[in-house]
Amino acid sequence: MSKPLRHVLGTASIAVLFACAQPQPQGFSYVAPILPEGASGYQAKPGWATTKFSVAAANPLATDAGYQVLKSGGSAVDAAIAVQMVLGLVEPQSSGIGGGAFLLHYGGKSVEAFDGRETAPAAADEKLFLDANGKPMAFSDAVVGGRSVGTPGTVRMLEMAHRQHGKMAWAQLFGPAIKLAEDGFAVSPRLATQLKAEQHLRKDPAAAAFFYPNGQPLEAGTVLRNPAYADILRKIAREGSRGLLEGSVAQAIVDKVNRHPANPGRLSVSDLARYEAKKRDPICSDYAARTSTGAVRDYRLCGMPPPSSGAIAVAQILGMLARTDAHALGLVDGADPGKGPTPSADFLHLYTEASRLAFADRAQYLGDPDFVQAPGGSWSSLIAPSYLAERAGLIATSPGAPSMKTARPGQPGGMPVSYAPMPEQREHGTSHISIVDAAGHAVAMTTTIEDVFGARLLTDGGSGKAGGFLLNNELTDFSFAPFDAEGRPIANRVQALKRPRSSMAPTLVFERAPGGGNGPLAASVGSPGGAMIIHFTAKALYGMLNWGLNAQQAIDLPNFGSLNGPSLLEKDRFAPATVEALRRRGAEVREMEITSGLQAIQKTPTGLFGGADPRREGVVRGD
Repeated sequence: MSKPLRHVLGTASIAVLFACAQPQPQGFSYVAPILPEGASGYQAKPGWATTKFSVAAANPLATDAGYQVLKSGGSAVDAAIAVQMVLGLVEPQSSGIGGGAFLLHYGGKSVEAFDGRETAPAAADEKLFLDANGKPMAFSDAVVGGRSVGTPGTVRMLEMAHRQHGKMAWAQLFGPAIKLAEDGFAVSPRLATQLKAEQHLRKDPAAAAFFYPNGQPLEAGTVLRNPAYADILRKIAREGSRGLLEGSVAQAIVDKVNRHPANPGRLSVSDLARYEAKKRDPICSDYAARTSTGAVRDYRLCGMPPPSSGAIAVAQILGMLARTDAHALGLVDGADPGKGPTPSADFLHLYTEASRLAFADRAQYLGDPDFVQAPGGSWSSLIAPSYLAERAGLIATSPGAPSMKTARPGQPGGMPVSYAPMPEQREHGTSHISIVDAAGHAVAMTTTIEDVFGARLLTDGGSGKAGGFLLNNELTDFSFAPFDAEGRPIANRVQALKRPRSSMAPTLVFERAPGGGNGPLAASVGSPGGAMIIHFTAKALYGMLNWGLNAQQAIDLPNFGSLNGPSLLEKDRFAPATVEALRRRGAEVREMEITSGLQAIQKTPTGLFGGADPRREGVVRGD
């Protein structure tokens, strides 16, 4: 055991390390890298070619932690744990141990889906987000404070995945984040920018003291230490997820939630102690990717099942496009030649029409499968070839054909359901991690605390030290209104111990085996971005699989989509002629800032090629 590792982990953690019965790569001793520089905004990135393994994450320090784990012989799951713990420190506005996550794992033979989604407290009910007059609360009134906090699930889910697929000892994987929390890290430009724009975080006294010393937001480059977070991680390293969900840290979470002076929640210590991560069957679908020449290559797309809506919506959009002539529509010049080409107006018409149809189904059917019955008894009914063909037939494909503007849900199970469609609600802050290890095993993990800075509650875990971690506001992913005007229940309404619907879409892509099923791994892809995650992921997949772009080129494409309303286009990326052509079809077009955070790793003939979103601070590393 080297002295640096002893310094990082402490004596108690070392005892856990040696007690672990799993095979452990020897010699892992985390070395903090030189603190990175960078700017918030758009930064062109080259893409990264490797031959043995690769890790892509939203912050260079997090990527480096995963890289060092992989280089020491750790598995993809090992690296994901190290990356997440560092992200919770350096990118606290997006994810962390106070939130939830979905993880897809490929172990060489099968794909597994690990569900670490937060749950509603046992004391929650469908009136949680109704005001005194029985009307849905304003979003900001619901988010800020304890009311919106669900039972965090990320750590327990990672623990479950590690038991099955970890190679290194659990305690070792916390060393990088502990060292960075103790020694300090340079506040990134993105975190500094978001602290300046944030309106509610400083209302929490602990968060104000930590993020706004002397009343001013932390500046980029400021060295920030987080001793409370280091203590909490040591406890989790020693005790596993019980260190977070039981005992003093759990009590501190509950006190923070329930004692909020203006908007208390309903969380209990028993909610935390009994939280269960779940293994679910992934949603996998065939996808025939046609190129502009008409050549076809068959893939399998695997993603998270409900309570995530991501995989189903992505499969629906791509499946409907495959039943049009979208493949014949290439890329055109954009508004900014330095940022590359854009999809054409005709392609955008087909894509946004397919999006409207998919999002109509999403609003009607998707929710926690332990509470909501799938149409026709199976979620696969929503991506069945016959149903996708039926839905694609609703898209007007003739030249200049008008947009449908708003779509209605279909009937994939052959019978109407009693649920009412859910009105669209705001979704935000998230992060994504893609990893392929030296054994060829892969992870796609999307992780979140929901809105930027979550519920704006910072807890020190009862340590009394500065810092800690932020709590999620995941319950606002439920429908605020439990019923529609006709009294029909909404599938994604609040119910005790229920998991809110998500848009997270971690995706593993495989070549389709000749006899059907999954062949060799082709890619790991995903993004943050609320409901737009679905479009970011679909865009990257279409770019790689249909247009033959590499991972970085596909990520660089401008963002676009529809949530079953206006056509949304990334500001200053599309040529005026493209925008005007969509408007002539009757679509309401909104050009706006659409910030994705895509990470992708694809297999190549010589190894791996990774891409990271130029709109954020992520990088890729590997050997």
